[in-house]
Amino acid sequence: MENNVVLSMKDISKIFPGVKALQHVDFKLRKGEIHALMGENGAGKSTLIKVLTGVHALDGGEIRMEGFEEAIINKSPQDAQNHGISTVYQEVNLCPNLTVAENLFIGREPKKLGFIDWRLMNRKATELLRDLDIDAGATDKLEECSLAKQQMIAIARAVDMKCQVLILDEPTSSLDDEEVEKLFVLMRRLKKEGVGIIFVTHFLEQVYAVCDRITVLRNGELVGEYEIADLPRVELVAKMMGKDFDDLADIKSAHKALDKFEPIVEANGLGRKGSIRPFDFTVNKGEVVGLTGLLGSGRSELVRAIYGADKPDSGELLVKGKTVKINAPIDAMKLGMAYLPEDRKKDGILADLSVRENIIIALQAKKGMFHPMSRKEMEEAADKYIEMLQIKTASRETPIKSLSGGNQQKVIIGRWLLTNPDYLILDEPTRGIDIGTKTEIQKLVLDLADQGMAVTFISSEVEEMLRTCSRMGVLRDGKKVGEITGEDLSQEGIMKAIAGGGSDE
Repeated sequence: MENNVVLSMKDISKIFPGVKALQHVDFKLRKGEIHALMGENGAGKSTLIKVLTGVHALDGGEIRMEGFEEAIINKSPQDAQNHGISTVYQEVNLCPNLTVAENLFIGREPKKLGFIDWRLMNRKATELLRDLDIDAGATDKLEECSLAKQQMIAIARAVDMKCQVLILDEPTSSLDDEEVEKLFVLMRRLKKEGVGIIFVTHFLEQVYAVCDRITVLRNGELVGEYEIADLPRVELVAKMMGKDFDDLADIKSAHKALDKFEPIVEANGLGRKGSIRPFDFTVNKGEVVGLTGLLGSGRSELVRAIYGADKPDSGELLVKGKTVKINAPIDAMKLGMAYLPEDRKKDGILADLSVRENIIIALQAKKGMFHPMSRKEMEEAADKYIEMLQIKTASRETPIKSLSGGNQQKVIIGRWLLTNPDYLILDEPTRGIDIGTKTEIQKLVLDLADQGMAVTFISSEVEEMLRTCSRMGVLRDGKKVGEITGEDLSQEGIMKAIAGGGSDE
């Protein structure tokens, strides 16, 4: 093997019935390098990782690791671990009911006279956590740790098993900015110690913040390997999408400007103690209004107060000019509102139900149990949105949990569109999904506004907001501090307003 290459995958192919998931893909990882594996949903990233870690058998090609004479074959994740390859998934696969120490040493507990040596195990765990600067106690229950900490603990476990290759599969999708930064500190530390890290993510900013190199896959084929300095973002996007695609393409230009303002929702002094300070907010028919601010600034809390997911304790709400009382989300639905929450795993999908059942459930709740939909109505509704949103699913009866994240998200959007709302709230609708699907969802939002729907759009990605919103509310520390329109609707204008450099209300 070449100097300093710790892992080399050559000519890797994998075929599933009817699908060439990987075709002759090469991948190289060097010591002490953070290497991003990029591509849209279905590009083959997960399959490549699963072939490497022994989850799937390889149909062609070879894998070589430093320190092994022969090509290696991993028949299971345990094999991969024995060869020095560890994986930390987005869904942390540890045992929530055990302690941190038990999770760190599961399957390799230190023994004394045939029994687990608890004192030694807890001491080793404490040292490991301290070494990696992870703020958790050895005897804490894992389920009491935040998601970010659980992720760090999974990484600590991998590192302690002396891995040469660490695979981080979408580790940041449920972390906030501060937690991501802590994870990066840990990644940079491991890099210094010579660990090769494969980083799978959808976040472009993160790739450019922490990676040295990028390998791009598309439709199961290798597009190329690039040094981070040689690949500007717009080019990366073009390589992932397979066309010259300008990341800031102006999809707004075709969007109709409002000729008259008809308020659909007006909040006056609406607030909830401990969650969001009293705010004023109006959304008009046919308008996309964004909410921007750092994580924890109160964006989700503001829309939850309007929708009744968190009951406000001050102010008033008008819907189409009439004062209304919303005590629970069902009241909001009956007033023509729809809310796509931020956490689709927790609040969105019903994992064991089919795509059809997930699409019709909100409309059924709105109609009430005494007006059940017929099977034919359900099937027609499901088929309409599967086609309209181009949801990739084997059939409408496929369990939603077997769809990719982006397709799950489209199912939930379909669910709310089916209720035919006047006002649609989208909280991070494109988080964790690929760029092509993101653009489709952004276009859809503008189409809905053109048809007269009022939309509130929340996203952590400023570029995305600039492409879809005609004005933006700015939040800081649980308080709405201003609105940006017109000329100020630019990256710089938003950053200033968020940081408090702009004019306050």
